[in-house]
Amino acid sequence: MTNTTNKRWTPFQVMAVVTVIATLVLIVVGGLVRASGAGLGCPDWPKCFGVWVPPTNVADLPPGWDPALFNPTHTWLEYINRLVGVLIGIFITITMILSLWWVRRDPIVTATSVLSFVLVIFQAWLGGQVVRSQLEGGMITAHMLIAMLIVSLLLFGAFRGHRERLKFAIPHHHRKHLLTLGIVLFGVSIIQMVLGTQVRELVDAAKNMAIKPPRSQWLDVENTLYVIHRSFSWLVLLSMGGLAWVHRRYAMELPSWMGSIVWWIGVLVISQIFIGIGLERLDMPGVLQLLHLSGISFLLTLQFMYILVLWQGTDVAGR
Repeated sequence: MTNTTNKRWTPFQVMAVVTVIATLVLIVVGGLVRASGAGLGCPDWPKCFGVWVPPTNVADLPPGWDPALFNPTHTWLEYINRLVGVLIGIFITITMILSLWWVRRDPIVTATSVLSFVLVIFQAWLGGQVVRSQLEGGMITAHMLIAMLIVSLLLFGAFRGHRERLKFAIPHHHRKHLLTLGIVLFGVSIIQMVLGTQVRELVDAAKNMAIKPPRSQWLDVENTLYVIHRSFSWLVLLSMGGLAWVHRRYAMELPSWMGSIVWWIGVLVISQIFIGIGLERLDMPGVLQLLHLSGISFLLTLQFMYILVLWQGTDVAGR
């Protein structure tokens, strides 16, 4: 049975949830930048074409910049991405400050908020290195992994702050089964994300060649890495199926909203597979690229939420 409480949310609890949502929005904006090929829309860092606010017309470029580098759409997409990144940095800073009031009640909440703050500073520095390296492949993968680590830390802190609202009783061995399956699914999904970012690096290398091949040739379907990525989706699907089956067995002992989380995880897993098929068959359309890049972020977030509810918010006393 779910433990309900009428306590009002503290400023930290509100800000932690807002920051998690805002960080996911930033990942979507970053996916739009990546899918549109606007990653080098601002060829320098931290400024954009040597100024803090980029021009909207090639005629207004500062002296010394090659007009061939300027694409107003790409430039402003990347610039907006950076502005949203600054906003998230401010949100994380506020979250960290508010978490200091929790240091006696729950020092882990404060520690995760401080670590998130440190990581977002490192992420900003790494973003500059990505630009300076001209979107070097390994840098992009690291950038994505750290983004998801920041989301996970923020989510962990937010759930620690709300754990009294999430307690419910469940036999220990049932909880253990669900946790194990949830962690396995989360782990294989992270591996799949890493494989996907590396496949994306191959696509970027193809489309950035001096003589650009047609879109139909951007993705080499015979490439070993792509074959592994495509085949690995079956392992993700099987892991998802196992979790859904066991969750359904124990559904009467769990809050109904946890079933909704599992349902949405399943929807995202299946949709990611079909989007991947669409990317291969439809010559990498930008809309599907954006959905694929954003979808994995939401998928991992929901999976981690499910784990946290069981791990942090559960009364493990048996019945």
